[in-house]
Amino acid sequence: MKKSLFMAAAVLVLAACQKNKESEAAIESASNDTITTITDQVEAAPATTEENSEAAQSANAEPAEEIKAVKSETAVKVDYASFGDKILADKAISKEEMIKKYKSLKPGDTVNVKFKSKINAVCQKKGCWMSMALPGGKESFVKFKDYAFFVPLNATDQEAIVSGKAFVSETSVAQLRHYAKDGGESDEAIAKITEPKIEYKFMADGVLISK
Repeated sequence: MKKSLFMAAAVLVLAACQKNKESEAAIESASNDTITTITDQVEAAPATTEENSEAAQSANAEPAEEIKAVKSETAVKVDYASFGDKILADKAISKEEMIKKYKSLKPGDTVNVKFKSKINAVCQKKGCWMSMALPGGKESFVKFKDYAFFVPLNATDQEAIVSGKAFVSETSVAQLRHYAKDGGESDEAIAKITEPKIEYKFMADGVLISK
């Protein structure tokens, strides 16, 4: 009887040991699975914001260069109609540079120059003079050398390049009113001209007007 009890106890101890080994194996397996899972998650983690930013900049860099290249290749070509002596459009100074030259002149002084600006008005009788815009609401009053040529009556607001002599002079009230009448001003506007003024003038030997 004692021998049977001893054998039964030994069997129970062996079974308990076997269960402990199986539990340890399960825990170790689960631990390995957890480590493997964490490792996989780390490897698959999304890129940082900085990395995304660098990738976006890299992706956008080439198209930006292409756009810049297209813009640099785009040139605006202006065709001009020529009047008087044949002149070239290059090396014409701006209206800002032109008014500086006018301000350095005294009545009786002249300077040979070529400048570019917008036409503000044209003589509406035969195109024998025109005014060109200068900064600050000023104008250059342009006439044509030896009365040898005229410009189109509808050239107002077109871009023009004039070559010749720039000078300043005092214009009388009578002459100012005459010019205003030729320019199509109303009687009311003409009547308001009551004082002479120092004018920026130009005697052109050649003119280019944009088509």
